[in-house]
Amino acid sequence: MEPRKLSEMEFVDLYVCLEGDGQAHYNKSSTGKIQEQDINIPEEFQEDVDALVKFLRDHFKDDEMGMTYNGLRLRAAKVRTAGGLLWASLRKISDVPPPLDKLGFLPALLPHLRALGQRGGLILLCGATGQGKTTTASSLLSEYLNMYGGVAFSIEDPVEYNLEGRRGHSGTCYQIEVREDHEWSDMLKRSLRWHPRYIFVGEIRTPDAANQLLRAATSGHLVITTVHAGSVEEALEGVLQLAEQALGDRATLLLATGLAAIIHQTITPIGLKAHFYITDPSNHASPFRACIRDKKIGQTRTFVDQQSALLMQTGKIFRDNGNAN
Repeated sequence: MEPRKLSEMEFVDLYVCLEGDGQAHYNKSSTGKIQEQDINIPEEFQEDVDALVKFLRDHFKDDEMGMTYNGLRLRAAKVRTAGGLLWASLRKISDVPPPLDKLGFLPALLPHLRALGQRGGLILLCGATGQGKTTTASSLLSEYLNMYGGVAFSIEDPVEYNLEGRRGHSGTCYQIEVREDHEWSDMLKRSLRWHPRYIFVGEIRTPDAANQLLRAATSGHLVITTVHAGSVEEALEGVLQLAEQALGDRATLLLATGLAAIIHQTITPIGLKAHFYITDPSNHASPFRACIRDKKIGQTRTFVDQQSALLMQTGKIFRDNGNAN
């Protein structure tokens, strides 16, 4: 059978064994459909898989990193199993993020997501690993630069989508890749000297980074970041837990004041499922913000559900009095 290149194979995640005799396999899509999971690599691709394994053994020095193999851009992670095998998980990534309206959000929500690009504050994108948080973040940033222009500073580990350079008629993005935990807060501080309109932080990892991020979000910048969390409430709790280590009790006030939107997303067999809350920039005394200030995070779910219901009924996210409730 004629050998074929992996660049010709339709896959999202590829799993190869670097040490041991594990069978390489892949996922065809990220929808979660059972019939599309754990497909063994077809024989005609095995020669290129062997070449990829050799490439990884020579170049895969960190536990996680971004790389390019024969034109394929990949996000790679590796782990040694209890049985002694060394496995690498490789997610294929595109050069540019998909348009916002192709991600699967409710059409009625899209105008509200786009309008966030004219605000300052913090956009928190949360969910489990592999649920498209970085894709959504990159799509939002690309959309804002194309629509509104301005300078964006992106801090990631690794860089997943190519947003570097001129975007649209008057937007420019600078992308920086960091590796060590201390670099996140250091680079956030440095980014402010570029006077960016937008800041994208791939993930909040340290208390000092959370501190710098909240300060930027409450000083006129629009900050987009991702958080690993199982719900809106868990994401808010996680950010507060980190920020309080650096800011003490001020963390709740800064988060309540600076939060522009929070979105929890999950990729399901029938599409994207999102729970969200977009704050009203003119209502700093809203019940949702009060829940954060008073550390009653569990009560925020009520307002998330109310806003979703209002959007479905009217296409709006606030009632005439400015509240979602």
